[in-house]
Amino acid sequence: MPATDNQGSFLNRISIRRNTVAAMDNNHDQELEDLELFQKNVSDRFTDLVPPPPSSATAAADSSDAPPPEALLSIAWFRKLLDSYLCCEAEFKAVLVMGRDPTQFAKPPLDRLIPELLERSVKSLDVCNAVNHGVELVRHWQRLSQIVVTALEVCPIGEGQVKRAKKALNTLLTSINVDDKETNHDSWTFGRRGPAANRDRTGGHFRSLSQTFAKSWSASKQIQAISSNLQAPRGGEPTGLALPVYMMSTVLVFVMWALVAAIPCQERAGLGAHFQIPRQLSWAHSIIGLQEKIGEEWKKKEKKGTTGLLEEMQRMEKVAQSLVDFTESFQFPMEAEKADEVAMQVAELTDICRKMEDGLVPLQQQVREVFHRIVRSRAEILDVVDQVAKMSSPVPY
Repeated sequence: MPATDNQGSFLNRISIRRNTVAAMDNNHDQELEDLELFQKNVSDRFTDLVPPPPSSATAAADSSDAPPPEALLSIAWFRKLLDSYLCCEAEFKAVLVMGRDPTQFAKPPLDRLIPELLERSVKSLDVCNAVNHGVELVRHWQRLSQIVVTALEVCPIGEGQVKRAKKALNTLLTSINVDDKETNHDSWTFGRRGPAANRDRTGGHFRSLSQTFAKSWSASKQIQAISSNLQAPRGGEPTGLALPVYMMSTVLVFVMWALVAAIPCQERAGLGAHFQIPRQLSWAHSIIGLQEKIGEEWKKKEKKGTTGLLEEMQRMEKVAQSLVDFTESFQFPMEAEKADEVAMQVAELTDICRKMEDGLVPLQQQVREVFHRIVRSRAEILDVVDQVAKMSSPVPY
């Protein structure tokens, strides 16, 4: 991937520069260049996540053999988003830590920003956990949808197949329409015991992601807690490192916010009141644009009462509702026009199931990778903080 190549080049550049003995003024100039390059990389990655206008996307698809761009809030789009986050996080850590004088962490404003960053990281782990549970729930819905597909793809469709499909559809829609506040994922815990654990091999390997949530826990309030104290650095900050800390915090909050908006999580009321990013920051224009688009979709979601913004999930719910109407009015034999209509709906549900089958497990693995990356990076930054504390401690005589 080009992004990976760019990232490797960026990390190598910082490593070489910081291992080179040079004049202080020259080092300062190089650090400014590194910060500018980091801003450019963040901007480019999120610009690449902005879907093109429909007319442009159609023209591009007609003029080349390249695959169409990922639909906003689709599984493929979220996989790309998490890839972008992991690349940004690796580059941020290089800017902040690699070959740097650790005493800068004890100077304003880093002495305040670093503890806030570490606290933000801890809170984001709960969100990763909630999203993991939510993806597992969506996988359950995919299995119910696959039962519907298997029952209705036969020709001709008989009463037995319709009854089987109707039962699966009712179970699916009942689960989907559960209010967010009642969505407690205790029964979807990773590493769970009992027969279900044997059917999901991915569960037992991530015990750190196996906690359950109290009924009072709120994904929306957790996002608000992560975004609290998130303020753009002032022009007079004595160190340029305040900007990359703010940038990475903004990226983290946006990614967690988008995941919670799309994947079913416990208690999301008020999620639409998203955090504010100053519009004068050029590197953040794409993030602001995405934030506004997702915010608009969330407002529609709250009116419709759907369970999340994941594109495949919304399509699944729409098709399932239509097929329920069919099963309730089914008469054998079907008219040819009705049979064609049902066949089109089953084909669409088949396509949705295929995309979920191909994408949900890799997405779940990426969320876990983000979880563990946050844990590792927090530990590495804490090591630097501890090193500074030891350097500033008085030497006993």
